[in-house]
Amino acid sequence: MPIVIDVDVMLARRKMAVGTLAERIGITPANLAVLKNGRAKAVRFTTLDALCEVLDCQPGDILRWEPSPPAQEV
Repeated sequence: MPIVIDVDVMLARRKMAVGTLAERIGITPANLAVLKNGRAKAVRFTTLDALCEVLDCQPGDILRWEPSPPAQEV
């Protein structure tokens, strides 16, 4: 997926555990793991807002775009 969520990078910078972040933003550790591992199909703005508030960052610190590799012709 071309959108990458760098929650793990911000967690490391803030020296915060996944469980602590999940509790502070009000989602389950399992749902945070889905975000963290890049398996999420969508992110609610309220969740993004909470992530930015707790991690003291901007959305661009958490989200980035990577172009998809070009499709190979068969």
